[in-house]
Amino acid sequence: MEKPIENKSRRKFIVRSLFGGTGVLLGAVYFGRNALRRNLYHAIENAEVAYSGNTGTPLIWFEILKDNSITFHCPKVEMGQGTFTGLAQIAADELEVDIAQMRVVHAQSDSGNIDAMSTGGSTSISGLWVPLRELAATMREMLKNAAANELGSDAASLNIAQGVISNGQKSITYGEIASKTKKWEIPETPALKPLKNYKFIGKPVSRVDLEDKVMGASMYGMDAEMPNMLFGAAVRPSKIGAKFINADTTEAEQMPGVVKVVKEKDFVGVVAKSYTEAENAKNAIKVNWQTEKVWQTKDIEAMVEVGKGDPMVIQKEGKADSILENEGQEIIQSEYKSPLGAHAQLEPNGAVAFVEKDKATVMISTQVVNITRKEVAEKIGLEPEQVNIVPTFLGGGFGRRLHTPNAMQAAVLSKAVGQPVKCFFNRQEEFQNDTFRPPTHHVMKAKLNGNGLIEALEHNVSSGDVMYGSALFPSIVEPVIGSDVGAWRGGMIQYRSIPNYRAVSWRVKLPFATSWWRSLGLLANTFAIESFMDELAEKAGKNPVEFRLAHIQDDKAGNRLKKVIETAAEKANYVNEVKNGRAMGFAASTDARTPVAQVAEVSIENGEIKVHKVTCVIDPGLAVNPDQIKAQCEGSIIMGISAAMHERMYVEDGVLKPIIYGPYRMALMKHSPREIDIEILQNDDKPGAVGEPPLGPIGACVANAVYRLTKKRLREMPLSLA
Repeated sequence: MEKPIENKSRRKFIVRSLFGGTGVLLGAVYFGRNALRRNLYHAIENAEVAYSGNTGTPLIWFEILKDNSITFHCPKVEMGQGTFTGLAQIAADELEVDIAQMRVVHAQSDSGNIDAMSTGGSTSISGLWVPLRELAATMREMLKNAAANELGSDAASLNIAQGVISNGQKSITYGEIASKTKKWEIPETPALKPLKNYKFIGKPVSRVDLEDKVMGASMYGMDAEMPNMLFGAAVRPSKIGAKFINADTTEAEQMPGVVKVVKEKDFVGVVAKSYTEAENAKNAIKVNWQTEKVWQTKDIEAMVEVGKGDPMVIQKEGKADSILENEGQEIIQSEYKSPLGAHAQLEPNGAVAFVEKDKATVMISTQVVNITRKEVAEKIGLEPEQVNIVPTFLGGGFGRRLHTPNAMQAAVLSKAVGQPVKCFFNRQEEFQNDTFRPPTHHVMKAKLNGNGLIEALEHNVSSGDVMYGSALFPSIVEPVIGSDVGAWRGGMIQYRSIPNYRAVSWRVKLPFATSWWRSLGLLANTFAIESFMDELAEKAGKNPVEFRLAHIQDDKAGNRLKKVIETAAEKANYVNEVKNGRAMGFAASTDARTPVAQVAEVSIENGEIKVHKVTCVIDPGLAVNPDQIKAQCEGSIIMGISAAMHERMYVEDGVLKPIIYGPYRMALMKHSPREIDIEILQNDDKPGAVGEPPLGPIGACVANAVYRLTKKRLREMPLSLA
């Protein structure tokens, strides 16, 4: 479709944003502090994070081709979660085309279709649920109005099927209309179809990117190439807190294949004719680093303790603090820990950049197209509009691509030589320079009443940062919000019929970067809360499922949580006893308004924990693609098992280790459950979060099952019987 001449829209599509219009609220929160902050935290916990980008015209979203297919330029990146397919289903239904006619590609930043935030937070489908349907429906009406002129008919009398518009005697395809239309009228947003009339939404449609991936046609960051491309390597520190002082590059400059050694105030890199030559030359550079302290694991663990750092009450109901402040036999208290963890995604970070006189092109695996564009532009002295970010498929994201300063490094090297440069982390550098999942320490306290119910419950969590320090959040947010929202994700008490409860977040600033990791604090926080709920159920002499149900509030959110708990227990045939050497563990969580309950069936084999089966019940609201949701649940569960049972980083003499797979233990096929049974409930009329909520319960599920087998409470991840 030729680029059409646009008329001004007769209306502006609403640009929706989580933080839109909250400036006054943030100011009030800063000056009103604790009570207002808790209101803000509650709002954030329950917020529907909607799409924030250009929804003013469908013309930058959809491209109609002559063969009557439609290319959807997607502002959300596909990192294996199935986003392309779910969004294609939504668009196809309102466009009145077959799903086979839809082709989905990443929107390049110069298209104008840029997500102002990112791809993350399990919001790709839910955030675009309304805007994308509006855009597709408007595009359909634009095509219909143009067809009316071609067919000499009233638009209201025309019928549409599979991208063909007919008046009963004559017909014309979308492709034919697009090739003839030079000037488009953008109408008011039409009424959206009722759910019952959708053909693809709610159906298990095959993935639209499957064939290309099977045939090796999909381009990932590591696949990216440009003509006349050179290779770059950047010198990166191996020790925590190391500051670049200077470098002797004499030897590197004389090595075979070296085109140029680039030195800046805080950066040195090599451009060479091949990857190997660039790496060899980089390794020959003698760098003088300055470190103020040689860190050890014990130093980090000592920092992350409840009682140290900056506390913030993120949730409060009743007088839990005064009830639980008196030490005594009636106060039940337990501590839980989780370790430092890496993203360990398959594809290291890197980019291919070509900086020319007045423009730059960067091909990269990134979750933050808009931020990457701004950072590259500022680094090389261009305007953002002069930088085109070309997103690729991601060989694993999980939050690791929410900050991609490596794009700036590739751009600096390219500018220095005037040619395209491909510059990637090697595996060791990827591990050492990760933005890690922070370690956590939890103190749980409770008091039961005479009826075996919880009178007061408190969760204290100490954690390194997740949100702060990220490119996603400006520094102005930090003093206003106070606590790190990402660190306490999943840390609030979901059992809100308890008369007295509170949650306290203790913020710790660690000496290395910790940031977004799939589900943020959900896995660690749910591990602590749900393990403790099991302990309390035992103290009360009650079935752990019934004990949880007895503490859930009777409202919409509570009823959805009750339903997933009841369904999971029923579907798994949950029992509280050991049978045939196997035991069941139960846990539930609510994340991003999506409740999930899981049952893990576990045994002990040769002194190791073996997970045989996981039953998972999730209520994400409307299920756009049930198969996609099941796959996301399976992936989250296996990733959660890996993190909860195997993964740990440590610090030795200032160096973060391990730096390769193998020593960094992860779940293998033999560690995965032979059976994962997923049940999807749909108790809302719109889609909600899916990608991260199923990761929450699994650690506590396994630990609770192990207790039934061994009578030993495992209160630290990775779970170990040693």
